Amino acid sequence: MRTSAHARQRRSEPLDNDERILKELGYNQQLHRRMGAFGNFSASLSVISIMSGTLLLFGFGLNSGGPAVVVWGWLAVGPLVLCLAAALAEITSRYPTSGGLYYMARQLGGERWSWYTGWLNLLGLLGGIAAQDYGIATFTAAWANLQFGFVPTPGSLLVMYAVILALHGALNLFGSRLMNILTSLSAWWHLAGAVVIVGALTLVPSHHQPAGFVFSEFTNNTGWSSPVYVVLLGMLLPCFALAGYDTSAHLSEETSGASVAAARGIIRSVAVSWIAGGVLLIALLFAVQDYAGTLGSRSGVPVAQIFLDALGVAAAKALLLVIIVAQVLCGYTVTASASRMIYAFARDGALPGSARWQKVSRRTAVPANAVWLAVVVAFVLALPSLYSATAFSAVTAISVVGFTPAYAIPVLLRLRHRDRFTPGPWHLGRWSRPIGRVAVLWAAAVTVLFLLPQSSPVTATSFNYTPVALLVALAMAAVWWRFGRRSYGVPRSSAANAHDQLEEAENII
Repeated sequence: MRTSAHARQRRSEPLDNDERILKELGYNQQLHRRMGAFGNFSASLSVISIMSGTLLLFGFGLNSGGPAVVVWGWLAVGPLVLCLAAALAEITSRYPTSGGLYYMARQLGGERWSWYTGWLNLLGLLGGIAAQDYGIATFTAAWANLQFGFVPTPGSLLVMYAVILALHGALNLFGSRLMNILTSLSAWWHLAGAVVIVGALTLVPSHHQPAGFVFSEFTNNTGWSSPVYVVLLGMLLPCFALAGYDTSAHLSEETSGASVAAARGIIRSVAVSWIAGGVLLIALLFAVQDYAGTLGSRSGVPVAQIFLDALGVAAAKALLLVIIVAQVLCGYTVTASASRMIYAFARDGALPGSARWQKVSRRTAVPANAVWLAVVVAFVLALPSLYSATAFSAVTAISVVGFTPAYAIPVLLRLRHRDRFTPGPWHLGRWSRPIGRVAVLWAAAVTVLFLLPQSSPVTATSFNYTPVALLVALAMAAVWWRFGRRSYGVPRSSAANAHDQLEEAENII
């Protein structure tokens, strides 16, 4: 049994390497380090979740470009996301803390950079919980439609969504031991589930679509006349599906050998998800029996209609359950990641009522208040679903627009301030700067793209409220900066302090 950090300090025993590194970065060990390298990788793999983001936006992809954009968009976006993930992994190896991105921004750019990076990252995580758990509600409703003839309404979906949020909040109160078990289970469940689904869709249907349909069929149901714009809109599917890998960084204070394990967890989770997700998407497209019927599915979930048409009712219900379990495990991990971000941000005095949100349970070493704050805010983000037909895609866009610039800011600062960064044990060597440049340019383009309207004509029900959510978050950050910055203090790492002292000495000379 691992001795706790508090007990070790009381007995004046030496710190282990992870605790020593964390101490050099300015923090004492408070959370339990019970997660290994595989558990850390599994957490990011679970949050990316090929059974969630890939399938939740499958219908959006079919309407915004069709099969050709789904396939080629996935293949094109994957390497670009890998560039951003690799650049971020390199910085994570040097700064393995629960704060993740905003801590990196503080060391490389200063407090204001750190402040806004943290708020963007928090927006992305909270939007991720909302998109994920609302997606679980839609898939659960689709299964209930097949099983009981249940026809979902916006109100019933919101109730189901609230129950799922509460479940994830409750599960997150049990500590890192359960987290290690569930994240590892999630990784195997996702991969095994994908194999089962791909196998069934390949072997069982008597009819498959020709390759020309899968790789070249273009469909535009967005209302926009420009094919180029529609293709760009279709990029939301891979961008949302391949996000959330910063989970490895947020769980680094609970991971042994975090300087290497968290960095590898980031890059490996993206690579595995890209390959497995691409195979899954192609298998689904080949198995489409009736394209118009798939888009107009009574369940509201095109994936469920493909299963029903290609495999029959019994198999469709069974595979939907496989997907729902995977999504529930994903939602659990997203909530954990968001709560650790809230805990770390509050620990450094960035949130209103920080003293409340940074509290850690003595029994489980879990920031319980932060867990429930994440759940409540995620519920509020989904309330527009009661009146907006495009609310779900808007919530996913909020997640992407929050995540992507937050990922890119530390990379940008790393490029601008080469002298402030000393690589950790996992690094990119001479490829660091070229990969970093590609990552920053890609992130800037994605951020602008998903602030734009997603369907035409733009009405109250089709309005993309992502810019509104982003402006509200940034306005809150700006206002709170004026009043709360005095309480905000991210520790400077030992290396950063040494660099500052050297600069001061040079200025004196």
